[in-house]
Amino acid sequence: MRTTEHYFEVPLDHADPAGETITVFAREYVSVDHTEEQAQELPWLLFLQGGPGGRGNRFPSLGGWGKAAAKDFRILMLDQRGTGLSSPADRHTLPLRGSDRDQADYLTHFRADSIVADAEAIRRTLGAAPWTIYGQSYGGFCALTYLSFAPEGLREVLITGGLAPLTGPADRVYQATFRRVAARNAEYFGWYPEDRETVNRIARHLRETPEVLPDGSPLTVERFQMVGSFLGGNTRVDGLHHLLEDAFTATPDGDRLSDTFLEQVRGLVTRAANPLYALMHESIYGQGEATDWAALRVLQDHPEFRPDVPAPLLTGEMVYPWYFEQDPALEPLRAVAALLAEKDDWAPLYDLDRLAATTVPVAAAVYTDDIYVDRDLSLETARAVRGLQVWETDEFHHDGIADDGEAIFGRLLGMARAHTA
Repeated sequence: MRTTEHYFEVPLDHADPAGETITVFAREYVSVDHTEEQAQELPWLLFLQGGPGGRGNRFPSLGGWGKAAAKDFRILMLDQRGTGLSSPADRHTLPLRGSDRDQADYLTHFRADSIVADAEAIRRTLGAAPWTIYGQSYGGFCALTYLSFAPEGLREVLITGGLAPLTGPADRVYQATFRRVAARNAEYFGWYPEDRETVNRIARHLRETPEVLPDGSPLTVERFQMVGSFLGGNTRVDGLHHLLEDAFTATPDGDRLSDTFLEQVRGLVTRAANPLYALMHESIYGQGEATDWAALRVLQDHPEFRPDVPAPLLTGEMVYPWYFEQDPALEPLRAVAALLAEKDDWAPLYDLDRLAATTVPVAAAVYTDDIYVDRDLSLETARAVRGLQVWETDEFHHDGIADDGEAIFGRLLGMARAHTA
Protein backbone atom coordinates (compact mmCIF):
# COMPACT_ATOMS: atom_id res chain seq x y z
CA MET A 1 0.00 0.00 0.00
CA ARG A 2 0.92 3.67 -0.29
CA THR A 3 -0.02 6.16 2.38
CA THR A 4 -0.36 9.94 2.43
CA GLU A 5 -0.75 12.02 5.56
CA HIS A 6 -3.15 14.94 5.59
CA TYR A 7 -3.55 17.71 8.16
CA PHE A 8 -6.59 19.98 7.99
CA GLU A 9 -7.43 23.16 9.88
CA VAL A 10 -11.11 23.24 10.81
CA PRO A 11 -13.19 25.51 13.04
CA LEU A 12 -13.53 24.41 16.64
CA ASP A 13 -17.15 25.55 16.35
CA HIS A 14 -18.45 25.19 12.81
CA ALA A 15 -21.17 27.72 13.65
CA ASP A 16 -18.34 30.25 14.02
CA PRO A 17 -16.10 29.59 11.01
CA ALA A 18 -14.04 32.72 11.66
CA GLY A 19 -13.25 31.68 15.23
CA GLU A 20 -10.69 29.34 16.78
CA THR A 21 -9.41 26.44 14.70
CA ILE A 22 -8.10 22.99 15.54
CA THR A 23 -6.18 20.40 13.52
CA VAL A 24 -7.73 17.19 12.23
CA PHE A 25 -5.45 14.48 10.88
CA ALA A 26 -6.30 11.82 8.32
CA ARG A 27 -4.25 9.14 6.59
CA GLU A 28 -4.95 8.04 3.03
CA TYR A 29 -4.44 4.40 2.03
CA VAL A 30 -4.14 3.29 -1.59
CA SER A 31 -3.38 -0.17 -2.94
CA VAL A 32 -0.21 -0.51 -4.99
CA ASP A 33 -2.34 -2.41 -7.47
CA HIS A 34 -3.25 1.07 -8.71
CA THR A 35 -0.67 3.38 -10.22
CA GLU A 36 -0.44 6.86 -8.75
CA GLU A 37 -2.30 8.19 -11.78
CA GLN A 38 -5.04 5.57 -11.47
CA ALA A 39 -5.36 6.24 -7.75
CA GLN A 40 -6.15 9.88 -8.41
CA GLU A 41 -9.26 8.77 -10.28
CA LEU A 42 -10.54 6.43 -7.59
CA PRO A 43 -13.55 7.51 -5.50
CA TRP A 44 -13.02 8.17 -1.81
CA LEU A 45 -14.19 6.03 1.10
CA LEU A 46 -14.16 7.65 4.52
CA PHE A 47 -13.91 5.22 7.44
CA LEU A 48 -15.45 6.33 10.74
CA GLN A 49 -14.16 4.16 13.56
CA GLY A 50 -15.66 3.16 16.87
CA GLY A 51 -15.49 5.24 19.99
CA PRO A 52 -16.11 7.90 20.96
CA GLY A 53 -12.52 8.89 21.45
CA GLY A 54 -10.82 6.29 19.28
CA ARG A 55 -8.19 7.35 16.80
CA GLY A 56 -8.29 6.06 13.24
CA ASN A 57 -7.06 2.53 12.64
CA ARG A 58 -3.37 2.18 11.80
CA PHE A 59 -3.02 -0.37 9.00
CA PRO A 60 0.30 -2.26 8.93
CA SER A 61 -0.89 -3.67 5.61
CA LEU A 62 -4.09 -3.84 3.61
CA GLY A 63 -6.07 -6.79 4.92
CA GLY A 64 -9.66 -7.59 5.81
CA TRP A 65 -12.15 -4.91 4.87
CA GLY A 66 -9.30 -2.54 3.96
CA LYS A 67 -8.07 -4.96 1.30
CA ALA A 68 -11.58 -5.26 -0.10
CA ALA A 69 -12.20 -1.51 -0.10
CA ALA A 70 -8.83 -0.65 -1.65
CA LYS A 71 -9.76 -2.50 -4.82
CA ASP A 72 -12.12 0.31 -5.74
CA PHE A 73 -11.49 3.20 -3.34
CA ARG A 74 -8.98 5.57 -1.87
CA ILE A 75 -9.47 5.05 1.85
CA LEU A 76 -9.35 8.03 4.19
CA MET A 77 -8.83 7.10 7.85
CA LEU A 78 -9.83 9.97 10.12
CA ASP A 79 -8.41 10.73 13.54
CA GLN A 80 -11.63 12.22 14.87
CA ARG A 81 -11.12 15.56 16.59
CA GLY A 82 -9.35 15.20 19.92
CA THR A 83 -7.72 11.85 19.04
CA GLY A 84 -4.49 10.56 17.53
CA LEU A 85 -2.59 13.20 15.56
CA SER A 86 -5.52 15.60 15.61
CA SER A 87 -5.44 18.38 18.23
CA PRO A 88 -5.52 16.28 21.42
CA ALA A 89 -8.03 16.52 24.24
CA ASP A 90 -6.76 14.83 27.41
CA ARG A 91 -5.61 15.45 30.99
CA HIS A 92 -2.54 17.34 29.73
CA THR A 93 -4.15 19.61 27.16
CA LEU A 94 -7.63 20.30 28.54
CA PRO A 95 -6.39 22.38 31.53
CA LEU A 96 -4.98 24.82 28.95
CA ARG A 97 -8.59 25.79 28.25
CA GLY A 98 -8.99 27.23 31.76
CA SER A 99 -11.53 26.29 34.41
CA ASP A 100 -13.45 23.03 34.63
CA ARG A 101 -16.43 24.83 33.08
CA ASP A 102 -14.27 26.11 30.23
CA GLN A 103 -12.99 22.59 29.61
CA ALA A 104 -16.51 21.15 29.59
CA ASP A 105 -17.70 23.86 27.21
CA TYR A 106 -14.80 23.07 24.90
CA LEU A 107 -15.74 19.38 24.85
CA THR A 108 -19.29 20.13 23.76
CA HIS A 109 -17.72 20.55 20.30
CA PHE A 110 -16.47 16.95 20.24
CA ARG A 111 -19.63 15.02 19.40
CA ALA A 112 -20.83 13.48 16.14
CA ASP A 113 -22.25 16.74 14.76
CA SER A 114 -18.79 18.35 14.87
CA ILE A 115 -17.11 15.22 13.50
CA VAL A 116 -19.49 15.26 10.53
CA ALA A 117 -18.87 18.95 9.93
CA ASP A 118 -15.13 18.21 9.95
CA ALA A 119 -15.64 15.44 7.41
CA GLU A 120 -17.59 17.69 5.07
CA ALA A 121 -14.96 20.42 5.32
CA ILE A 122 -12.28 17.84 4.53
CA ARG A 123 -14.23 16.45 1.58
CA ARG A 124 -14.53 19.92 0.08
CA THR A 125 -10.85 20.64 0.68
CA LEU A 126 -9.94 17.41 -1.15
CA GLY A 127 -12.23 18.38 -4.01
CA ALA A 128 -13.97 15.03 -3.63
CA ALA A 129 -17.34 14.16 -5.08
CA PRO A 130 -19.94 12.77 -2.65
CA TRP A 131 -18.14 9.89 -1.00
CA THR A 132 -18.86 6.50 0.47
CA ILE A 133 -18.67 6.30 4.26
CA TYR A 134 -18.16 3.17 6.31
CA GLY A 135 -19.07 3.46 9.98
CA GLN A 136 -18.19 0.84 12.59
CA SER A 137 -19.96 1.07 15.97
CA TYR A 138 -19.83 4.76 17.00
CA GLY A 139 -18.81 5.44 13.42
CA GLY A 140 -22.30 4.27 12.47
CA PHE A 141 -23.77 6.79 14.91
CA CYS A 142 -21.75 9.47 13.10
CA ALA A 143 -23.00 8.16 9.77
CA LEU A 144 -26.60 8.69 10.87
CA THR A 145 -25.71 12.24 11.90
CA TYR A 146 -24.09 12.72 8.48
CA LEU A 147 -27.29 11.53 6.79
CA SER A 148 -29.22 13.99 8.96
CA PHE A 149 -27.22 17.15 8.38
CA ALA A 150 -25.05 16.76 5.27
CA PRO A 151 -26.54 14.08 2.99
CA GLU A 152 -25.36 16.02 -0.06
CA GLY A 153 -21.84 14.81 0.76
CA LEU A 154 -22.75 11.13 0.61
CA ARG A 155 -22.83 8.66 -2.23
CA GLU A 156 -23.69 5.65 -0.04
CA VAL A 157 -23.44 4.63 3.61
CA LEU A 158 -22.30 1.31 5.08
CA ILE A 159 -22.73 0.63 8.81
CA THR A 160 -21.59 -2.28 10.99
CA GLY A 161 -22.86 -2.63 14.55
CA GLY A 162 -23.73 1.05 14.71
CA LEU A 163 -27.42 1.88 14.30
CA ALA A 164 -27.86 4.35 17.14
CA PRO A 165 -31.18 4.94 18.90
CA LEU A 166 -32.59 8.13 17.42
CA THR A 167 -34.78 9.18 20.35
CA GLY A 168 -35.22 8.63 24.05
CA PRO A 169 -33.00 8.96 27.09
CA ALA A 170 -29.73 7.13 27.58
CA ASP A 171 -31.41 4.99 30.24
CA ARG A 172 -33.19 2.79 27.73
CA VAL A 173 -29.90 2.05 25.99
CA TYR A 174 -28.45 0.66 29.21
CA GLN A 175 -31.61 -1.21 30.15
CA ALA A 176 -31.20 -3.08 26.87
CA THR A 177 -27.45 -3.58 26.99
CA PHE A 178 -27.34 -4.72 30.63
CA ARG A 179 -29.69 -7.54 29.60
CA ARG A 180 -27.50 -8.40 26.61
CA VAL A 181 -24.33 -8.43 28.72
CA ALA A 182 -25.99 -10.64 31.36
CA ALA A 183 -26.97 -13.13 28.65
CA ARG A 184 -23.43 -13.10 27.26
CA ASN A 185 -22.02 -13.76 30.75
CA ALA A 186 -24.28 -16.79 31.03
CA GLU A 187 -23.20 -18.04 27.62
CA TYR A 188 -19.51 -17.57 28.44
CA PHE A 189 -19.66 -19.30 31.82
CA GLY A 190 -21.56 -22.12 30.13
CA TRP A 191 -18.50 -22.68 27.93
CA TYR A 192 -15.99 -22.18 30.76
CA PRO A 193 -17.72 -23.10 34.06
CA GLU A 194 -14.37 -23.12 35.84
CA ASP A 195 -14.01 -19.42 35.04
CA ARG A 196 -17.11 -18.61 37.09
CA GLU A 197 -15.24 -19.66 40.24
CA THR A 198 -12.07 -17.89 39.09
CA VAL A 199 -13.98 -14.62 38.70
CA ASN A 200 -15.57 -15.09 42.13
CA ARG A 201 -12.16 -15.87 43.63
CA ILE A 202 -10.61 -12.74 42.11
CA ALA A 203 -13.48 -10.62 43.41
CA ARG A 204 -13.11 -12.07 46.93
CA HIS A 205 -9.37 -11.55 46.81
CA LEU A 206 -9.71 -7.90 45.76
CA ARG A 207 -12.13 -7.20 48.61
CA GLU A 208 -9.63 -8.61 51.13
CA THR A 209 -6.22 -7.80 49.63
CA PRO A 210 -5.11 -4.54 48.01
CA GLU A 211 -3.69 -5.08 44.53
CA VAL A 212 -2.02 -2.40 42.43
CA LEU A 213 -1.71 -2.27 38.66
CA PRO A 214 1.68 -1.53 37.05
CA ASP A 215 0.73 2.15 36.68
CA GLY A 216 0.32 2.40 40.47
CA SER A 217 -3.47 2.63 40.42
CA PRO A 218 -5.68 0.30 42.45
CA LEU A 219 -7.31 -2.78 40.99
CA THR A 220 -10.77 -2.85 42.52
CA VAL A 221 -13.58 -5.32 41.89
CA GLU A 222 -15.39 -2.82 39.70
CA ARG A 223 -12.30 -2.22 37.58
CA PHE A 224 -11.72 -5.94 37.27
CA GLN A 225 -15.29 -6.34 35.99
CA MET A 226 -14.28 -4.23 32.99
CA VAL A 227 -12.50 -7.26 31.52
CA GLY A 228 -15.98 -8.10 30.30
CA SER A 229 -14.98 -6.11 27.20
CA PHE A 230 -13.86 -9.48 25.83
CA LEU A 231 -17.51 -10.58 25.81
CA GLY A 232 -18.24 -8.24 22.93
CA GLY A 233 -15.91 -10.17 20.70
CA ASN A 234 -16.64 -12.94 18.25
CA THR A 235 -13.51 -15.08 18.40
CA ARG A 236 -11.83 -12.61 20.80
CA VAL A 237 -14.15 -13.78 23.59
CA ASP A 238 -11.90 -16.78 24.21
CA GLY A 239 -9.15 -14.33 25.16
CA LEU A 240 -10.99 -13.86 28.44
CA HIS A 241 -10.30 -17.49 29.36
CA HIS A 242 -6.63 -17.04 28.52
CA LEU A 243 -6.53 -13.95 30.73
CA LEU A 244 -8.10 -15.72 33.68
CA GLU A 245 -6.16 -18.97 33.49
CA ASP A 246 -2.99 -17.50 35.01
CA ALA A 247 -4.57 -14.93 37.32
CA PHE A 248 -2.94 -16.17 40.53
CA THR A 249 0.60 -16.96 41.55
CA ALA A 250 2.05 -18.31 44.79
CA THR A 251 4.09 -15.94 46.99
CA PRO A 252 5.58 -16.11 50.51
CA ASP A 253 2.51 -14.17 51.66
CA GLY A 254 0.02 -16.47 49.97
CA ASP A 255 -1.60 -16.36 46.58
CA ARG A 256 -1.53 -12.97 44.83
CA LEU A 257 -2.53 -11.80 41.38
CA SER A 258 0.29 -12.45 38.93
CA ASP A 259 2.27 -9.75 37.17
CA THR A 260 1.20 -11.25 33.85
CA PHE A 261 -2.45 -10.90 34.79
CA LEU A 262 -2.07 -7.40 36.24
CA GLU A 263 -0.26 -6.11 33.18
CA GLN A 264 -2.95 -7.42 30.85
CA VAL A 265 -5.71 -6.01 33.03
CA ARG A 266 -4.03 -2.60 33.10
CA GLY A 267 -4.29 -2.40 29.32
CA LEU A 268 -7.99 -3.27 29.49
CA VAL A 269 -9.09 -0.86 32.21
CA THR A 270 -7.08 2.31 31.64
CA ARG A 271 -8.43 5.10 29.46
CA ALA A 272 -5.03 6.73 29.06
CA ALA A 273 -5.10 6.11 25.31
CA ASN A 274 -8.69 7.25 24.80
CA PRO A 275 -9.90 9.55 27.61
CA LEU A 276 -12.65 10.97 25.40
CA TYR A 277 -14.32 7.56 25.52
CA ALA A 278 -15.07 8.03 29.20
CA LEU A 279 -15.67 11.77 29.05
CA MET A 280 -18.03 11.77 26.07
CA HIS A 281 -19.55 8.31 26.13
CA GLU A 282 -22.95 9.04 27.61
CA SER A 283 -23.22 12.31 25.69
CA ILE A 284 -23.56 10.33 22.45
CA TYR A 285 -27.06 9.46 23.72
CA GLY A 286 -27.82 12.99 24.94
CA GLN A 287 -30.61 14.63 22.98
CA GLY A 288 -31.86 17.66 24.83
CA GLU A 289 -31.61 16.15 28.31
CA ALA A 290 -28.93 15.42 30.89
CA THR A 291 -27.52 11.91 30.81
CA ASP A 292 -26.65 12.21 34.51
CA TRP A 293 -24.64 8.97 34.78
CA ALA A 294 -27.38 6.87 33.19
CA ALA A 295 -25.46 3.59 33.43
CA LEU A 296 -25.04 4.03 37.19
CA ARG A 297 -28.76 4.64 37.61
CA VAL A 298 -29.75 1.64 35.52
CA LEU A 299 -27.27 -0.53 37.42
CA GLN A 300 -29.62 -0.31 40.39
CA ASP A 301 -32.11 -2.40 38.38
CA HIS A 302 -29.45 -5.04 37.68
CA PRO A 303 -27.88 -5.92 41.03
CA GLU A 304 -26.12 -8.96 39.54
CA PHE A 305 -23.55 -6.47 38.18
CA ARG A 306 -22.86 -4.81 41.53
CA PRO A 307 -19.22 -5.30 42.64
CA ASP A 308 -20.21 -6.25 46.19
CA VAL A 309 -22.31 -9.33 45.34
CA PRO A 310 -20.69 -12.79 45.79
CA ALA A 311 -20.69 -13.64 42.08
CA PRO A 312 -20.57 -10.35 40.14
CA LEU A 313 -21.11 -10.39 36.40
CA LEU A 314 -18.56 -8.84 34.07
CA THR A 315 -19.55 -5.53 32.49
CA GLY A 316 -19.73 -4.07 29.01
CA GLU A 317 -19.20 -0.55 27.72
CA MET A 318 -20.86 1.26 30.63
CA VAL A 319 -19.09 4.30 32.08
CA TYR A 320 -19.40 5.17 35.77
CA PRO A 321 -18.30 8.14 37.93
CA TRP A 322 -15.71 6.00 39.72
CA TYR A 323 -13.73 5.79 36.46
CA PHE A 324 -12.64 9.33 37.28
CA GLU A 325 -11.56 8.37 40.78
CA GLN A 326 -9.55 5.23 40.05
CA ASP A 327 -7.92 5.86 36.65
CA PRO A 328 -4.91 8.23 36.83
CA ALA A 329 -5.54 9.33 33.24
CA LEU A 330 -9.05 10.46 34.15
CA GLU A 331 -8.79 11.64 37.77
CA PRO A 332 -7.75 15.23 36.84
CA LEU A 333 -10.89 15.43 34.67
CA ARG A 334 -13.34 14.32 37.35
CA ALA A 335 -15.08 17.69 37.71
CA VAL A 336 -15.23 18.15 33.94
CA ALA A 337 -16.95 14.77 33.57
CA ALA A 338 -19.50 15.74 36.21
CA LEU A 339 -20.33 18.95 34.35
CA LEU A 340 -20.83 17.04 31.11
CA ALA A 341 -23.12 14.57 32.88
CA GLU A 342 -25.22 17.49 34.17
CA LYS A 343 -25.53 19.25 30.81
CA ASP A 344 -29.22 19.33 29.90
CA ASP A 345 -29.24 21.21 26.60
CA TRP A 346 -27.40 18.90 24.21
CA ALA A 347 -28.25 19.66 20.60
CA PRO A 348 -30.07 17.00 18.56
CA LEU A 349 -27.78 14.58 16.73
CA TYR A 350 -30.36 13.37 14.22
CA ASP A 351 -33.02 14.90 11.97
CA LEU A 352 -35.84 12.38 11.91
CA ASP A 353 -37.61 14.02 8.98
CA ARG A 354 -34.51 14.02 6.79
CA LEU A 355 -33.71 10.43 7.71
CA ALA A 356 -37.26 9.41 6.81
CA ALA A 357 -36.89 11.06 3.42
CA THR A 358 -33.27 10.30 2.55
CA THR A 359 -32.38 9.11 -0.94
CA VAL A 360 -28.84 8.06 0.01
CA PRO A 361 -28.44 4.26 -0.17
CA VAL A 362 -27.74 2.80 3.29
CA ALA A 363 -26.84 -0.80 4.17
CA ALA A 364 -26.25 -1.94 7.74
CA ALA A 365 -25.11 -5.11 9.50
CA VAL A 366 -27.04 -5.72 12.72
CA TYR A 367 -25.56 -8.33 15.05
CA THR A 368 -28.31 -10.25 16.85
CA ASP A 369 -26.43 -10.69 20.13
CA ASP A 370 -24.45 -7.44 20.13
CA ILE A 371 -23.82 -6.40 23.75
CA TYR A 372 -22.87 -2.82 22.85
CA VAL A 373 -25.49 -1.74 20.29
CA ASP A 374 -28.77 -3.46 21.03
CA ARG A 375 -30.40 -5.40 18.21
CA ASP A 376 -33.96 -4.24 18.97
CA LEU A 377 -33.00 -0.57 19.16
CA SER A 378 -31.00 -0.98 15.95
CA LEU A 379 -33.98 -2.38 14.06
CA GLU A 380 -36.15 0.44 15.41
CA THR A 381 -33.68 2.90 13.90
CA ALA A 382 -33.51 0.98 10.62
CA ARG A 383 -37.27 1.37 10.20
CA ALA A 384 -36.92 5.14 10.62
CA VAL A 385 -34.37 5.57 7.79
CA ARG A 386 -35.90 5.48 4.33
CA GLY A 387 -34.70 2.57 2.24
CA LEU A 388 -32.15 1.31 4.78
CA GLN A 389 -31.17 -2.26 3.92
CA VAL A 390 -30.56 -4.50 6.97
CA TRP A 391 -28.49 -7.64 7.11
CA GLU A 392 -29.07 -9.21 10.51
CA THR A 393 -26.75 -12.03 11.53
CA ASP A 394 -25.94 -14.05 14.63
CA GLU A 395 -22.65 -15.27 13.14
CA PHE A 396 -20.74 -12.25 14.43
CA HIS A 397 -20.56 -10.04 17.47
CA HIS A 398 -19.70 -6.36 17.73
CA ASP A 399 -16.21 -6.74 16.28
CA GLY A 400 -17.34 -8.76 13.27
CA ILE A 401 -15.22 -6.78 10.81
CA ALA A 402 -12.12 -7.91 12.70
CA ASP A 403 -13.01 -11.53 11.95
CA ASP A 404 -14.31 -11.41 8.38
CA GLY A 405 -14.16 -7.78 7.35
CA GLU A 406 -13.59 -8.49 3.68
CA ALA A 407 -16.80 -10.50 3.30
CA ILE A 408 -18.86 -8.12 5.47
CA PHE A 409 -17.70 -5.07 3.54
CA GLY A 410 -18.38 -6.72 0.20
CA ARG A 411 -21.85 -7.79 1.25
CA LEU A 412 -22.87 -4.35 2.48
CA LEU A 413 -21.45 -2.55 -0.55
CA GLY A 414 -23.32 -4.96 -2.80
CA MET A 415 -26.55 -4.30 -0.90
CA ALA A 416 -26.14 -0.53 -1.19
CA ARG A 417 -25.28 -0.71 -4.89
CA ALA A 418 -28.17 -3.09 -5.61
CA HIS A 419 -30.50 -0.53 -4.01
CA THR A 420 -29.51 2.04 -6.65
CA ALA A 421 -29.43 -0.35 -9.61
